[in-house]
Amino acid sequence: MQKNGQPPNEIKLKINDEQLKGSYANQVSIMHSKNDFILDFISMFPPEAIVTARIVLTPSVLKRVYFTIGQNLSKYEEQFGEIDLEDFTPIDGKLN
Repeated sequence: MQKNGQPPNEIKLKINDEQLKGSYANQVSIMHSKNDFILDFISMFPPEAIVTARIVLTPSVLKRVYFTIGQNLSKYEEQFGEIDLEDFTPIDGKLN
């Protein structure tokens, strides 16, 4: 409820057909400046890698995303079991 006792305004979410398909990524590269984080989602199939999506976020939005992903990952592992990261090595802002 809002302060004036009225329910919050509903926001309708729209998505176009191209975005609805989604983009596959098996790697992500993260860069940042003082004001922005840039996440490049990459589809890596040798001999080339293609950036399938680039997302630019403010630091405060990224931190909210970070916590929300953590909560959802915990729920996923509770339901499906722990995800094995045996071969995980983060290098210079990239997930391999």
